[in-house]
Amino acid sequence: MSIGSTAYIFGVWGAIAIISGIAALLGYTLFSHFSQEVIAATTAVAAGAILAMISDTMIPEAFEQAHDFAGLILVLGFLAAFVLSKLA
Repeated sequence: MSIGSTAYIFGVWGAIAIISGIAALLGYTLFSHFSQEVIAATTAVAAGAILAMISDTMIPEAFEQAHDFAGLILVLGFLAAFVLSKLA
């Protein structure tokens, strides 16, 4: 099977979907016993990590211009938008 084949691509994405589902189930099961503060802090860290990842991979122009600070800038922009939405 070549790396560019359709079966390979669907296989990789299918595996990612299955592993993500299993991870979500495990996380839900494990975190159901933690306090709301722990769950909120973990969710906030995960959201920040996702925003940083998106800025580094999906916004290459921002990464080229701000290299080391692209993720931080995106997260700060998201935080500012969140705060402003809560003030309204």
